[in-house]
Amino acid sequence: MASLRDLGLSEYEARAYRALLNTGPTTAKELSRASDVPMGRIYDVLNSIEQHNLVRSQTASRPKKYVAVEPATALDRLLEDKKRELEEQVDQYESIVDDLSSELDAADPVEEQFWTAAVGPEETVDLLLERLAAADDHIVMVTADPIPERDVQALSEEVTEQLENALERGVSVDVLMTRDMVPALSENVGRRYRNSLQARDDFDVRTNDAVTGSFNIIDGVEVCIQVPNPLSSGDAFGMIDLKDPEFAASVHEEFVPRWEGADPLEF
Repeated sequence: MASLRDLGLSEYEARAYRALLNTGPTTAKELSRASDVPMGRIYDVLNSIEQHNLVRSQTASRPKKYVAVEPATALDRLLEDKKRELEEQVDQYESIVDDLSSELDAADPVEEQFWTAAVGPEETVDLLLERLAAADDHIVMVTADPIPERDVQALSEEVTEQLENALERGVSVDVLMTRDMVPALSENVGRRYRNSLQARDDFDVRTNDAVTGSFNIIDGVEVCIQVPNPLSSGDAFGMIDLKDPEFAASVHEEFVPRWEGADPLEF
C-alpha cells in the first residue's frame, strides 16, 4: 500500500501531516497529541515538513499555529522533490561513467584472437547491439537473412538507434542489404533515414540482391556473423563474434565488390 514515506517523508513527518489535515490550524503541542509524535521531536518534524512546503505557519499568533497545505498540492511538491533528487542522482552516475570510461579506455586493447557466441533470439540481439556500441571507427553491416518478420521492425529501430549513436561518436557506417529487407523495416526507421541519416557523408546504405548471409565488420578487426536456424528458414539461430584482423580483412575483401556493385537505397 502506498504511503507518504514512499515519497520521502519519515514516519513522524507523515503522521504530523496527516494529523494536520484532520485538525485544521493547530499548535505544535496540540499536534503532538493528535499525531502521537513526541513533544521533544514535534518542532523538528514541523520544520522539516515546512521545508518540504507541506505546511504553512501563522507566526503572528502566540503560540504559533500550523495548517496543512492541500493534499493535491502537497503530493505534487513531494513528487517534484523526488524527480529533482533522481535527476541529481542520474547526473552523478553519468559523471561517474564518464570518469570510468576515460580510465578504462586508457588500457591497451587485447590483440589476441578471441571469439564468443550467442544462441537464441534475445541473446543474439543483445550481442549485436553490444558490438555496435563498441565500435570506434567503422561499421560495415550486411543484412540478407532477416530475423522473423514479426521481430524485424522492432529490431531495426534498436539497430538504427545504435548506428545513430555510433555516428555521434565519429564512427562511419556502411549498410548493405537486399531489396527484400527494405519493406520489412519500420516506418520510423524510414523516416529517420530520410530526415537525417541520408544526408550524412559518414552514413551510406546500398542494396544488392547478390548478397547472401548477414554479418557485421567492426573497426576492421571484428566480425559478427548471424547463424541461420537450419530448421526454420529466415529465422536467426544465433551469432558468432570473432575478433581476428586477418579474418576481418578477408571478409571485407569479399564485401567490397558487392558494395561497389550495389545501388543507393531508395526508401
